[in-house]
Amino acid sequence: MSAPIDAERVRALFAEPQRVAPADFLRREIAARMHERLSLVKIVPQRVIDAGCGAGPDLGTLQKTYPAAQIVGIDASPAMLEGAKAPAAPMRSLNGMLSRLMPAKAGVDLLCGDFGSLPFGPNSVDLVWSNLALHWHPQPDRVFAEWRRVLRVDGLLMFSNFGPDTFKELRTAFAALDETPHTLPFVDMHDFGDQLVEAGFSTPVMDAERITVTYGTVAALLADVRAIGGNPLATRRRGLIGRAAWRRMVDALEAMRGADGKIGLSFEVIYGHAFRPVPKTTAAGEAIVQFRPRKP
Repeated sequence: MSAPIDAERVRALFAEPQRVAPADFLRREIAARMHERLSLVKIVPQRVIDAGCGAGPDLGTLQKTYPAAQIVGIDASPAMLEGAKAPAAPMRSLNGMLSRLMPAKAGVDLLCGDFGSLPFGPNSVDLVWSNLALHWHPQPDRVFAEWRRVLRVDGLLMFSNFGPDTFKELRTAFAALDETPHTLPFVDMHDFGDQLVEAGFSTPVMDAERITVTYGTVAALLADVRAIGGNPLATRRRGLIGRAAWRRMVDALEAMRGADGKIGLSFEVIYGHAFRPVPKTTAAGEAIVQFRPRKP
C-alpha cells in the first residue's frame, strides 16, 4: 500500500518554504480541527513529537497546550526547520524557568531527519502529533511501527493526512493529457486503520471529511497544488508537456466551473488517533497476566 514516492524529490519540493507557504491556510485549518479533537483527550505528556513539523506553526500551540512538556519538531527539510527556528527561540526563552524547576525538560527542540526513524529509545514519548505529513512518506506502515516503538504505554498518536478523493478533479483533468500519474494515489482511511492495528496500536479511531476549495482561475488552483507539495512520485512524467496537451488539461478544468463560476478542488482529510496498549507478552514471548486486588 506504499506509493512509489521519491524521498529525495519530497525533500526538494519542501526545500523552499516560500514555495509552500501559500497553502498554509489549509494546513492551519486542519491543525485547528485536530486540536479540537486533542482537547477531548486528557493527557499530561512529558515529551511530544511533531512529526513533519515543517516551519513549525504547530509547535507553539502544542507548547501552549502542554507548557511543562518537551516539544520536539522533526522534519526532513533543513530549510523548513530554519523557518521554525525563529518562533522556537522565544518559546525556549519562555520555558527556561520551567526547564530548571521541573524534572522533565520543557521547551522546544528541532531535529532534522526522517520521522519514520526517530532518534529516541522505546517508551520515551507520550504524544506523537503529525499534521498532513504522513502521505509524503514512502512507507507509512513502517512509520506507524516506529511511532508505536517510541510511544509509552497509553501514549497517544494523533495524525491527519489526505485521502484518495483529494485532487480528484485534477486527476480527471490530467487524464485528458496522458495516463501518467500526476498526483499521489493517497491511501484509503480503512487501509490506514488496518496498518495501525498491524503495527500494534489499540482501538484506532479514523474519520474523514471533505473540504472543497474554489478558485477563480486554473493558474491559482495549480499554484496551490504545487504549494501543498506537488508530485513526488518516482513514476512521474519527466519530459516536457506540449502546448496542445496542456491546453486539453486546462480546458478540462475550465469545464468544471460551477454555477458560481468557480472551479472546485476536493480535499479528503483523514483524521486518526490511537493509543499504544499495555503489552500482552514480554520480549521473550511470555504472556503477561495482570492481577487486580478484589474490592472489599
